[in-house]
Parts: sequence; C-alpha cells; structure tokens
Amino acid sequence: MDIHGVAPLLQVFDMPTSIRFYRDLLGFEVWATSAPGDDCGWAGLRLNGAEVMLNTAYDEGERPPAPDPARIAMHDDVCLFFGCKDLDAAYQHLRAQGVDLKEPRVAPYGMRQLSFKDPDGYAICFQWPVTQKWQDEWEKSYGIEPKTFA
Repeated sequence: MDIHGVAPLLQVFDMPTSIRFYRDLLGFEVWATSAPGDDCGWAGLRLNGAEVMLNTAYDEGERPPAPDPARIAMHDDVCLFFGCKDLDAAYQHLRAQGVDLKEPRVAPYGMRQLSFKDPDGYAICFQWPVTQKWQDEWEKSYGIEPKTFA
C-alpha cells in the first residue's frame, strides 16, 4: 500500500472562528473549501505536511445559538499532536494572542509538550523529543536542517 499522511476531520461549531484559529493563529494554509470564503461547510488546511479538515457540525440553518456542552465534552478524548521544534517561541506566540496555556513541560516518556485547546475544545499538543537521538530522527523525518555552529 502506498499511503501518505493523515488528515483528521473535526466537526466544528463555527467555521469562520475555526478557520481563523488554524489559519491566522497557527499558520495553516487553507488549500480547499466547499464554498468561497470562511463561512463554508468544509475546509482543508495544511502546514508543513500536517493536515486537518474542518466540517460544520450542523447543516445550514440548523445550528443552535450556542455550542452544545455535551457535544463539546465529547471532544475531551481527542488530541491532535504536531511536531514543533521551537516550543518556547510557540508558547510566546500563543500566549501573546491570548490562548489559555501553560508553559511547555516534559512528559514521562521524553517528549517536551505544549498543550492547549482549539475553539471547539479539541486538544492540541505541540511536541518535540528531549533526547538528541530522537531530535536527530525527527529532524531527518520532517526534513528539518540540523543547526550547525561555526
């Protein structure tokens, strides 16, 4: 089988808000939508090989005035993990934009992580390995040039 990438599909309450979060805050590029503009039913976004698809949770004209708390609570078991080498810069950027998050921490399994939630309550974790061996592997896998010092 010749399989490439993965693109999770997230059901969102308010498409323009979600697109602004992923595009304007996180830097994703919108590569396709079901209709012109941000107020569409479906959108595909990508950044450095990472992809996510957004789909409105409600058909046009059927969306309630506020998100359903039970539906949002079901998002607690979903977390999108992205490789992010410079977690300190990501933390500073997100904090400056008002995102509710704590400083990066090291998980027991050796990944430095920065966690927060998107507008629909989906967890997002930016992470990077702590050990040099795994850092080198990730740089190679992601096509990142290792830093050289003169």
